[in-house]
Amino acid sequence: MTILVAAVLVVGLLGAVNFLLTFGVLKRLREHTALLSNKAGLSAELGIADPVGDFAAVDTDGAPVRRELLRGETFVAFVSTSCDSCREKLPELVEHARRVPGGREQVLAVVAAGADDAGAFAERLAAVARVVVEPKGGPLSNAFRAFTYPTMMWVGPDDAGQVVRIKQAAPAPA
Repeated sequence: MTILVAAVLVVGLLGAVNFLLTFGVLKRLREHTALLSNKAGLSAELGIADPVGDFAAVDTDGAPVRRELLRGETFVAFVSTSCDSCREKLPELVEHARRVPGGREQVLAVVAAGADDAGAFAERLAAVARVVVEPKGGPLSNAFRAFTYPTMMWVGPDDAGQVVRIKQAAPAPA
């Protein structure tokens, strides 16, 4: 009889611990959901027809890059030197950018890295795009709300002339 009582107590304690752990997991899931749904103050991804924020930067050629200088439909790509997927997809991105109508002037590539780390990425992209090197969370990343890598999109003017995201983009397979 004592063994039966002890076994019931052990099972009851295990059930109580499991119950508490489940509540802990649910609390963490709610926190993550809030972060992902912008309730925690983080900027969400730029949606279709959302306006691009104001920004000012200089590309690797020394030319200014600002929102008002974007003309027509422009392909914009954000890559990071610390992103394995970005390294893998870089040849596809370069090939896709090469096929963009309007050429290099209609492609903007933003490399998120320190100036010393960006060389290889910037060099490969420079032939097909205007390249801006900035730290993660820099002015272009904030303006386009691009905080994950790689991020690619098309932007262009809306009916009022405001530069907005017009569609999702990903490099097409070669």
